[in-house]
Amino acid sequence: MSADTLLDQAAFVLRERQAAYGAPDKAMAAIAARWSLTLGHTVTPAEVVLCMIDLKLTRLARDPRHQDSILDIAGYAAVLHEVTK
Repeated sequence: MSADTLLDQAAFVLRERQAAYGAPDKAMAAIAARWSLTLGHTVTPAEVVLCMIDLKLTRLARDPRHQDSILDIAGYAAVLHEVTK
C-alpha cells in the first residue's frame, strides 16, 4: 500500500469515527474526563491521544507490518493535531 493510499484510508476511518462518536476533540475530552476519574489525576485529551499512539506502537513492536495499527497511528496523529490546536 502506498503512503497516499494509507492516508486516504486513515481519513476515511476518521470520518467514520466522527459520524459514530462525534468530533475528535470532544471524544478525546470525554475519554480524558473518564480516565481522570479512574486514575485520580487530570488527564488531558492530548495525553489520551498520545497513550493511544503508544498502545499502537507497542502492538507494532510485535508485528511492524500490522496495517491496522499503522493506519490507526496515522489517524491518531491527525486527532492529536485537532486536540492541540
